Amino acid sequence: MLPAFWLLIFLGTFIRLSETMTREEKSKLRNQVLEMFDHAYQNYMDHAYPADELMPLTCRGRVRGLEPSRGDIDDALGKFSLTLVDTLDTLALLNKTVEFEEAVRRVVTDVRLDNDIVVSVFETNIRVLGGLLGGHSMAVMLKESGGMVWYRDELLHMAKDLGLRLLPAFNTSSGLPYPRVNLRYGVRGPETRTGTETDTCTACAGTLILEFAALSRFTGDPTFEAHARRALDFLWEKRQRNSNLVGTTINIHSGEWVRRDSGVGAGIDSYYEYLMKAYVLLGDDQYLQRFNIHYASIMKYISQPPLLLDVHIHKPLLPARTWMDSLLAFFPGLQVLKGDIRPAIETHEMLYQVTKKHNFLPEAFTTDFRVHWAQHPLRPEFAESTYFLYKATKDPYYLEAGRTILENLNRFARVPCGFAAMKDVRTGSHEDRMDSFFLAEMFKYLFLLFAEEEDLPFNVEDYVFTTEAHLLPLSLSTASNSTPPVVDNMAEEDLDDSNFEWTCPNTQLLFPDPAFPRNFREPIRSAVDKSSPRPALQREPGMGLPPLRAQDFMANNPEHLDLLRRMGVSLIHLKDGRVQLVQHATQAVSAVAAEDGMRFMQEMMELSSQQQKEQLPPQAVQIVSHPYFGRVVLTAGPAQFGVDLFKSSSGVRGFVTVAEPYNGCSELTNGEIVAGRIALLQRGQCMFAEKARHIQKAGAIGGIVIDDNEGSSSDTAPLFQMAGDGRNTDDVTLPLLFLFHKEGNILLEALKEYREVEVLLSDKARDREAIFKGKALPGTLLDGSTDVTEEEDCSTQEKEHSSDSSEPLDQSQVTTQEQAVEGQESGVGPAEGGASSYVAVDVGEEPAEDEDSSSRSVDSLMADWQEDLEAFKQMEKDEL
Repeated sequence: MLPAFWLLIFLGTFIRLSETMTREEKSKLRNQVLEMFDHAYQNYMDHAYPADELMPLTCRGRVRGLEPSRGDIDDALGKFSLTLVDTLDTLALLNKTVEFEEAVRRVVTDVRLDNDIVVSVFETNIRVLGGLLGGHSMAVMLKESGGMVWYRDELLHMAKDLGLRLLPAFNTSSGLPYPRVNLRYGVRGPETRTGTETDTCTACAGTLILEFAALSRFTGDPTFEAHARRALDFLWEKRQRNSNLVGTTINIHSGEWVRRDSGVGAGIDSYYEYLMKAYVLLGDDQYLQRFNIHYASIMKYISQPPLLLDVHIHKPLLPARTWMDSLLAFFPGLQVLKGDIRPAIETHEMLYQVTKKHNFLPEAFTTDFRVHWAQHPLRPEFAESTYFLYKATKDPYYLEAGRTILENLNRFARVPCGFAAMKDVRTGSHEDRMDSFFLAEMFKYLFLLFAEEEDLPFNVEDYVFTTEAHLLPLSLSTASNSTPPVVDNMAEEDLDDSNFEWTCPNTQLLFPDPAFPRNFREPIRSAVDKSSPRPALQREPGMGLPPLRAQDFMANNPEHLDLLRRMGVSLIHLKDGRVQLVQHATQAVSAVAAEDGMRFMQEMMELSSQQQKEQLPPQAVQIVSHPYFGRVVLTAGPAQFGVDLFKSSSGVRGFVTVAEPYNGCSELTNGEIVAGRIALLQRGQCMFAEKARHIQKAGAIGGIVIDDNEGSSSDTAPLFQMAGDGRNTDDVTLPLLFLFHKEGNILLEALKEYREVEVLLSDKARDREAIFKGKALPGTLLDGSTDVTEEEDCSTQEKEHSSDSSEPLDQSQVTTQEQAVEGQESGVGPAEGGASSYVAVDVGEEPAEDEDSSSRSVDSLMADWQEDLEAFKQMEKDEL
């Protein structure tokens, strides 16, 4: 009977799995994880390495000291290629052995650990020391299987070097480490922001034992494990003896609790995790004993299923706050490791429902599941618990939870250069950061969630995950640390056998019904919905799913305008041709639409802010054909895409022609004429990038967009900067410049009068000698030009005022830059520092109709040329 009974259970589980998610679906999701990892990792390597982290919105590396300080969060950055080191064993786990070997070579060759920089002991330990040890473990594993034969423990040597650089932080009377250390000079005084701190968090001092013990056992040097253990012993001694809880912050000298609130989230979380995992990795019963005592108190005072609320350590029945932070999302996974499945299911379900309400877990949320702190830096703790619960229960529900994580990351966090943290989960706005833990942890747990056993390059059961998801081999438990065990002086009552659970329970025996997790989840789901119901999934007609995103908006699209109206967003046309967006939530058709409108406005401001960071200097359109010969220079607005004229020594030169249709918003009908020429386009009706693509398809070599706002001029308006369309514009390979209406008309009138007009598009006005490349200059301008040529050669010097024929530059004409998104208000004000929008346009007087231009005296022409030179010099000064 018993075998048949278990067979039925197995078949029931298998049927549920097959109905919910097939192997093909899991394989598809697993491949999606790999693609997402490649997107994040390759963008880091392409745009950020060797910097510590990637800034995915601006597509560059975050280098400490070069970016504005973010406070303590920057203490994780040590100029040691943090993301690459943190990602090493992820590459190995994801079967990317070629990339792993290449990454190891880069770390060994490029990474320096002796930088004169102050770093967090905690972050450097879990991310860098853990990353080096995890990478070493993977390299040894691959070498034993026949790969990486060149490897000679280089990563381990680096890990020991780093460990020695962290040791000075432990020079305290208590054994608790200083929170920060200088990698080159240790702890040496206030001038380096080290050695003066008195407080540290419990997790900061209690999350060292795995890495330090592994380092001791890999190297045979017991020093590291001894220091980490001493810190743990001190924290244990300072626990509140009645509640058996620890506070959040402790004085590293006196051992007094500075913050006496206790929970399982930020400030304490990984202290509990490391007690349990130290037992798993090292086999020391004492760690398990301490964990079990703490765990019993957590379940007695902090756990209020499904909530986990902080309490006061001296009055544990008194709540310390009414909100929870997202770091506690790791705790269900730890409960699985402990074997306490039911509360793990309940808390995870609560977290899942909050995630479905807000797309991501807010950094903090209230007991009624509303947002308290709206940020979400792509933390992996919820994915971690999802993986461990699936591993324990095999309930396909957790595969669907993993699918939700994937979809939300791709839908809301994915950007062209990686994945961006969420600045506000309510609006979907982004922050320009992609922390190293995103690559170190998130993709490990998601890959393992969807992977079959045959997909894994090694058996993960032979390893323990650190708090940063680095892999340390369980074989270390048999390696000697060369130090005798420390005798614990716990009170007799602490040693009661009822406190100890030496094995994890078999979940199949405890819960033979495969539906058991669902029975626990239903009440939690109902409680969350009742406390804070999520908006109806069915939106009003016309709203669409998903709602309109800022990057997709086009001001000339009637459907988009209707969507704006339904969201309570008004569009106002300004006199300078831009549009302004204003939202009135009360005018939205529903609360859901108003929320979509707020998200749209936030995205629009973020898009504009991102574009503002990409300020480009003004550029030049110079008419070089007869009769101008380079004397007319029009100041042009740049584009944030296409050919970078600053990288072109000669610019782009060609004859201009008007595109048909003039707005360039559809395929050109005069493509055969535009081919090989510079197309003239009118602003409006579509995005700038769309215009560029149409003329490029017709074979144009460049484009000039002319403002459709009559009367606009760079004399009175800030310089206009053309943004992209929110998508990848790498396919645009020609230059595109912008002229205001007044300057554009000069070009159009020249084309009307002379039919063939040649211009030079460049980063700055060129002198005539450079334009004609040493050839004889046209007309009589060569006569007596020796002195003038010499003056041109000195054009980078300060402007001369000796010539009677030149007027000094009116400084009231010098204005600041502005940028805007075509078809929409960018919300961007003047850029700091500004740049001149002065235009050297047709600086000589036009001759009278009855006067032949050739009869003008050389002196008159020289005076005109002198005026040109003054304009050129000013443009040089303005960094044109």
